[in-house]
Amino acid sequence: MDSRFDTSVQELKYKVLKEIARGLFNDTLLEEYNEIPLKISPGPKSTMRCCIYKERAIVLERMKLALGGNKNVNNVVEVIDIACDECPLGGYEVTNRCRGCIAHRCQKACHRDAIKFDEDKRTAIIDKSKCINCGLCAKACQYNAIQNYLRPCEQACKVKAISMKEDHSAKIDDERCVQCGACVYQCPFGAIMDKSYIKEAIQILKDSDYSNKYPVYAIVAPSIAAQFKGVSIEQVVAAIEKLGFKHVIEAALGADMVSYKEAQELEEKGFLTSSCCPTFVSFIKKYFPQLADKISTNLSPMATIAKWVKEHHPDSKIVFIGPCIAKKKEIQDEKVSKYVDVALTFEELQAIIDAKEIDMKSLVGSPLDNASYYGRIFARSGGLADAVKQALKEQGSDFEAKPVVVDGLDNCRLALVKAKGENISFNFIEGMGCLDGCIGGPACVTHEVRNKMEIDKYGHQSKEQTITDAIKDYLG
Repeated sequence: MDSRFDTSVQELKYKVLKEIARGLFNDTLLEEYNEIPLKISPGPKSTMRCCIYKERAIVLERMKLALGGNKNVNNVVEVIDIACDECPLGGYEVTNRCRGCIAHRCQKACHRDAIKFDEDKRTAIIDKSKCINCGLCAKACQYNAIQNYLRPCEQACKVKAISMKEDHSAKIDDERCVQCGACVYQCPFGAIMDKSYIKEAIQILKDSDYSNKYPVYAIVAPSIAAQFKGVSIEQVVAAIEKLGFKHVIEAALGADMVSYKEAQELEEKGFLTSSCCPTFVSFIKKYFPQLADKISTNLSPMATIAKWVKEHHPDSKIVFIGPCIAKKKEIQDEKVSKYVDVALTFEELQAIIDAKEIDMKSLVGSPLDNASYYGRIFARSGGLADAVKQALKEQGSDFEAKPVVVDGLDNCRLALVKAKGENISFNFIEGMGCLDGCIGGPACVTHEVRNKMEIDKYGHQSKEQTITDAIKDYLG
């Protein structure tokens, strides 16, 4: 397995993306469409599925998602039904902890008559045809002998947006989904994937190269500092420029701008929740609508710096690159779509660079000096809160920010529940949908490097010492 990736699922996804990108760059995609599955499947013998024919059929579905997926599905996350057939049904099951007691509390708790008892062993048996997975039997059992076995995708989904269809493949409730991408990364069979927009990104680059229609800017998330093994951040920037981008800008500069404005808004309103993470914002709007008016009115760092670029270079095209699947949904918002043209992930960036056969290790690095330390540490949980405190200090404000920092939707939920109460001890919620913040994003090339110290080290390399210094040229 390629050591750059955590799992073989990621590697397979990467291979599909790379071959699609190669075909798009070379204008040979239509010719090679039927050959690509052969290139990325293991050959005439099946190694991943029951047969090679099924493997190739699944690869074709992956190709469709790599080219934008089902246009009739608004969600950026889709299920490949044919690949979703290996998980056990799951639900509540009786374990060997069952003692065959005579109290039969589990049976009496069940309103569907789904529990019977083995005549020989006297242990409980759950009739799956009647069970509705309500869990009452598990609560009633004094031995904790009944356990709920969830599929990896269901377990990963903290908003209960995943259920099973009649054919037992996963189904995503788009109204509940907040595009956190946890199911995408956790599915052991790669049966849940995010749509890719590399086709649109490559077309923008090709049009710019051939006709000089417009300059193309890449905005990169600060979590890029902890992504690509064996190369420096400067070499990654050089590789991005070699793809045809006129300039690479740090989203961290947008973070500096956001923290400055967010500090002012917090002081004005007295209570605020952050607006940087699209998953967190969506989570509030869908599950805590009574707190929606507390969400900061600022655009995210990505959209903020993109807005500035578009205002100064109206003819430009902008591609965001980061670890986040939810960004693909965010740029569909009418407030953001006019500033950001395409959103790519770090996984997709790796595939595109390799499709162009760019050797990052051989490149002379290009500096990335747009942001301050405080903008760069937005990549990790707690960075935004630190930046808001610093911004208040630089603005000479006496207002005291009392932030609560939460990462992961379970922790976000707890903070938001508390925020609905009275006499709360905090006045600002920094919420990140992913554990550890953006460095734990679902579309990172690797999830092994979640070292906050790496992000802080990257932050300290900034030539700008303060937020004000970083944005002084942009405040006008």
